[in-house]
Amino acid sequence: MGDCLFCRIVAKEIPATVVAEDDELLAFKDINPQAPIHLLIIPKRHIANTAASEAGDEALLGRLLRFGCRAAGEAGVAESGFRLVLNNGPDSGEAVPHLHLHVLGGRRLAWPPG
Repeated sequence: MGDCLFCRIVAKEIPATVVAEDDELLAFKDINPQAPIHLLIIPKRHIANTAASEAGDEALLGRLLRFGCRAAGEAGVAESGFRLVLNNGPDSGEAVPHLHLHVLGGRRLAWPPG
């Protein structure tokens, strides 16, 4: 998707502070952080959101969660705690229609979140 912000980051057309990457996933710092640690983990392949995922995407979705946990550990928040957030659609606060996992930590997070 040529007009997708996150696809353009994957294609290196738009700069991002990348913190981890593999053949299917990319992790980078959020440009509008909501916590001291705020990373985004995205699949390199465009999927609009988790609700738009298809049969066969189960392994990728599982890897997304594990990648988020690993990124939290590397950011130093695994012991103190972190939150993984997946939004689906505009009412959830999803601003970019490309599947992305938020990794939030580095402070006490309130509940309920929104």
